[in-house]
Amino acid sequence: MIRGIRHTAAFSFLLLTALLVNAVRVQVFEADGYTANPANRRPAIARYAQPRGTLVVGGRPVTGSRDSGGRLRYERTYTDGPLYAPITGFASQTYGTSLLERAEDGILAGTDERLAGFPWWDRLIRRRPPGGRVETTVDPAMQRAAYRGLAGRKGAVAAVEPRSGRVLALVSSPSYDPGELSGNGRSVSAAWRRLNGAADRPMLNRALRQTYPPGSTFKVVTATAALESGLVKDLDAPLDVPDPYTLPGTRTSLGNPTDGCEHIGLREAFRLSCNTVFARLGVGVGLRPMVRTAERFGFGDAGLRLPSPVAPSTFDPDLDPAQLALSAIGQYDTAATPLQMAMVASTVANDGQLTPPYLVERVTNAYGVTVGTGPRGPTRQVMNPGTAQQLQELMAEVVEHGSGHTAAIDGYTVGGKTGTAQHGVRNEGTPYAWFIAWVRNRESHEPTAAVAVVVEDAEADRDDISGGGSAGPIARAVLTAGLP
Repeated sequence: MIRGIRHTAAFSFLLLTALLVNAVRVQVFEADGYTANPANRRPAIARYAQPRGTLVVGGRPVTGSRDSGGRLRYERTYTDGPLYAPITGFASQTYGTSLLERAEDGILAGTDERLAGFPWWDRLIRRRPPGGRVETTVDPAMQRAAYRGLAGRKGAVAAVEPRSGRVLALVSSPSYDPGELSGNGRSVSAAWRRLNGAADRPMLNRALRQTYPPGSTFKVVTATAALESGLVKDLDAPLDVPDPYTLPGTRTSLGNPTDGCEHIGLREAFRLSCNTVFARLGVGVGLRPMVRTAERFGFGDAGLRLPSPVAPSTFDPDLDPAQLALSAIGQYDTAATPLQMAMVASTVANDGQLTPPYLVERVTNAYGVTVGTGPRGPTRQVMNPGTAQQLQELMAEVVEHGSGHTAAIDGYTVGGKTGTAQHGVRNEGTPYAWFIAWVRNRESHEPTAAVAVVVEDAEADRDDISGGGSAGPIARAVLTAGLP
């Protein structure tokens, strides 16, 4: 009798042990596999069982949550959705997330371990903390000024604070309302198809993900290379450049949009935006130094994050002399995002130092306790401070006495560079209008902001489109909105 009880007890113990081992196998070692299984609805139900955390601009939440009453209970809502869509992105129960909603998903969804008081215990009991807050660097006044300035025209605006790298505005136009994609019903699917099929591509983030030929705004980079290499030592010394200029190794003549470009100095060539002078300077500097200068400004950087990824701007490292001449004036294969050109203007304003841009100021838990900051990159010296001061002079004269006069602000020093970028087959497309600029207080010499504006479909005759005329007033409005 006793022997039978012992056997039964031992067998029961083995069964219990097997049960516990299997439970550990399922709940610990294979938990991730079951969680990721498309047939498992519980992670999605848990994800949307509580309100999502908030994205904050200027101290005010621009996102929220709505109780839908369904199994996927809370849906995302947006305040001024089209205005802030290039920053927030969307959070959809059907199509996932994008931009900040994706980059900071762990904080917003409450799954980031920094939000948990006892991470191991929360994992054990499957408890999810409430979503946190992501505070951005965006200035709402500058953001609104950029959005109103573009007024629905295709284009983009990017503005940064030169000293810190804080992103002050990111606008892409035309925009869309991310709230249309929040739920999981038929209307969401219909909105997705409509937005993705639209000819004007409202879901394309033109400020971060679209590259354009920068046109004459790239002459800031070429001027930097010419000054840093010693090819130009005196801003006013005449340069031996004819008008027109024959591209090296070809019979193709390059002209200028204005008269007075023959045998003049860099100062006047910059003010007049002489293509011949800067094409010749690019060839004189040489391919390797031009590539190195562009890379110091950020061209070719595929790792730039805000924390959302930014499309790399490009300056081709494999060019013949004629191609190099065209690339030096922002044409041929040279391409840049508006954010990249804002970085170029920012570097000049910041005495030659480039502080990488960032968009997230800090992240907190639901109770306002800071749990982290946005990623910050190290500041790097792009050019000598003396070179930067010379470029500041050149850019200020463009606004005071040249084509950038539409960006002038009373009581402040504004430096700028216009650009008209050709594109399309045989350059038959309507040129893109560019303007990059910075503003500083005349007394403190402190740069307040730097901005880049590109307008794809400027409302003017082709021959009348210019960065100063189409993009300059937008830049002025954005810079003015950020002044104290």
